[in-house]
Amino acid sequence: MATEQTTANGISITYEDKGAKDAPAILLVMGLGGQLTLWPDEFVDALVAHGFRVIRYDNRDVGLSTRFDAAGVPNLKWMFVKAALKLPVRSAYTLADMAADGMALLDHLGIDRAHVVGASMGGMIAQHIAARYPGRVLSLTSVMSTTGNPRLPRAQKEAMRVLANRPMSGDPEAMIAYSVNAARVIGSPDYPAEEARLQRRVRNDYERGWYPQGVARQMAAIVADGDRREMLKGVRAPTLVIHGEADPLVPIAGGRDTAASIPGARLLTIPGMGHDLPLALVDTLADAIAEHAKGVAVAA
Repeated sequence: MATEQTTANGISITYEDKGAKDAPAILLVMGLGGQLTLWPDEFVDALVAHGFRVIRYDNRDVGLSTRFDAAGVPNLKWMFVKAALKLPVRSAYTLADMAADGMALLDHLGIDRAHVVGASMGGMIAQHIAARYPGRVLSLTSVMSTTGNPRLPRAQKEAMRVLANRPMSGDPEAMIAYSVNAARVIGSPDYPAEEARLQRRVRNDYERGWYPQGVARQMAAIVADGDRREMLKGVRAPTLVIHGEADPLVPIAGGRDTAASIPGARLLTIPGMGHDLPLALVDTLADAIAEHAKGVAVAA
């Protein structure tokens, strides 16, 4: 399906809108450096088959949405040091700004209220949406995300290493090989991606909108955001937290902490799932999200 583009919240946002226009809307918010294509087509189709209108989009500074070149590339190592010392960290924009982007996209589409689903950094953005725009959120689903609690376990060393060494430029084949390796390192051990499919997806994403400078600025926004637990106490949207039990990048403790921080949240953990959306789990994930969203509709 062809993507569309609009100006919203002062930036250009590339998005895809699929499903009946009068169906309940689900807004999908992707994670760090992930283009809208990182939501598998099969996952989107499964949600549409459940009776939803599904909107996925490129966050600012990724894919085909507005890039913040003028902001420069932050020194992430120094940012992590400052954060550890509890010194203020500045970023080109905030996760709250990115939450406002999602709401502006819904405004453009004439959608008053939506179910919001976020993965990884997208889960953090979705948390901000639920906290800051309670009247717009029918339900929240936070997938493989966390609270920013500094006491939580860190990513496994190999997962952190592969993301910290993301090349900024170089030979296209080398960069594609890096991305394939990174996907393998953080992916689901019990549901490994089929090699040809993974290679094709990474190559297509590279050709569509490889932009590692934006990933660094998005990471700076995560670091600057800090601990969200106090904010999450105020979330009133019915919340489902989904987390893989084998996530090497955001350990499952992050999902448990998210569920514990949001009043009434339910936690669904999936054995063998890592930090990705494997094809073998598409129906499991879509069914759980659809059941959660439809339960909210019935309760309302």
